[in-house]
Amino acid sequence: MVRNKNRAGSAVPAAEKGKRSMNRENDLILVDLDDREIGYGEKTEVHRKGLLHRAFSVFLFHGDRLLIQQRAAGKYHCAGLWANTCCSHPRAGQSLEDAAAQRLTEECGIARVPLREAGSFVYRAIFQNGLTEYELDHVFVGEYGGAFSPDPDEIAELRYVPLAELKEDMIASPEKYAPWFFTAIGIAEAGRT
Repeated sequence: MVRNKNRAGSAVPAAEKGKRSMNRENDLILVDLDDREIGYGEKTEVHRKGLLHRAFSVFLFHGDRLLIQQRAAGKYHCAGLWANTCCSHPRAGQSLEDAAAQRLTEECGIARVPLREAGSFVYRAIFQNGLTEYELDHVFVGEYGGAFSPDPDEIAELRYVPLAELKEDMIASPEKYAPWFFTAIGIAEAGRT
């Protein structure tokens, strides 16, 4: 399911959201298929139960190249696979835009890059460790050609790759790439303009 960049409003009353976010600031945001908030959950529990939750993927382009990362060996899923510049989950009480900018700084050492949402999609993947990613993933894009400083706990390698070369390798060796990357990259490319 691919969605446009317009999101539905939250189904959680504002007073409840504020109260919950004070006590559950590290919880993930559970959503329905229309991206309405329906609750919150602890990250490991959400992935163990395979609950649908809000996520984001950031794609930084520099001309005809895309900044991609190889996920660190210690990641709880998709360790060692290649993916977009960075990705994560907004926490209870945090906007997608703020979460994407924060994670880009924390994970990649890149700050103050204008990002815009290109669209969203839902994907579900079950991993060998028993965890399930079931995400409504919002795709953000930006242009950046500067320096970066990846967090080694998150990223094994971060590098620019020509898009044509990347797509050829994704077709030839799909096992090297994270499952969400195949859908997200098309949305990111379409959203660049």
